[in-house]
Amino acid sequence: MSEGAASRVSEATVARLPRYLARLLELAAADTATVSSDHLAELAGVNPATLRRDLASFGIAGTRGVGYDVRYLVYEVSIVLGLNHEWPIVIVGVGNLGRALANYDGLVSRGFPVRALLDIDPSVVGDEVAGITVEHIDDSAAVVAREQLAVAVIATPSGSAQNAADLMIGSGISSLLNFTAVAIEVPDVVEVRRVDLATELQILSFYQQRSSAARGGAGVPLEKALSPIC
Repeated sequence: MSEGAASRVSEATVARLPRYLARLLELAAADTATVSSDHLAELAGVNPATLRRDLASFGIAGTRGVGYDVRYLVYEVSIVLGLNHEWPIVIVGVGNLGRALANYDGLVSRGFPVRALLDIDPSVVGDEVAGITVEHIDDSAAVVAREQLAVAVIATPSGSAQNAADLMIGSGISSLLNFTAVAIEVPDVVEVRRVDLATELQILSFYQQRSSAARGGAGVPLEKALSPIC
C-alpha cells in the first residue's frame, strides 16, 4: 500500500484493527483455517461491509466463496499494525498505575516490552519494579538514547503530565500514551493517544443503565452519586 493510501485511512478503521486481530488470533488458536467476512465481522461486533472496507483499505482481500486465510490475515493485520517490530517503552510515573503497567505481561507479549522507568520522587528513584531500576526523569535523554526508545507511557499525576511529555519529546520520544485525565499538547510530528479510564467507565455506565432498566433494576441515584464523599 502506498504512503498516500495509508494517509487516507480513517482513525476509526485503525482503531478496529486490534479488535480484528484479537478475534483472528482466537481462530488461529482453534486451528481454524479460513473465515468468512460475515463470521469475522460477527465475532468483532462490526458490520461485514465495514470489515471488508477496512481490510481493503490496506489492500487485503479475501477469496470469493472461501473467505480469508486466518493465519495469513493474522500476518497481514500484524504487519499493518507494525507488530512485526518490537517497540520498547518507557513508563513515566511509577505510582500505583505505573507499577501495574510495568508488571503487566500483556505488554511484552504484544511487542511492547518495558525497558525503562522514570520518576521525579527521590523516594521512588532507585527502587526496582518488575526487574527494572527506576531512574530520575532528569536523566531521560540518556535513558531514551541508551534503550533506543520511541514510545513513552505517561502515568504521572495529571498536573505533571504536560511537563513529563515535554521532557520525553525533548529526549527523542515520538509517540506518547497518556493515562492521565488531562489532554497533552504535542508538536504535529508526535503521535499521542489518551487512555481516559473515567470516560470509558461512563460509556459502560450508559450501557449498564440501559441493561439494568430493561431488567427493572437501577444504579445509584444521581443525587447520591454526586454527593460529597465523607
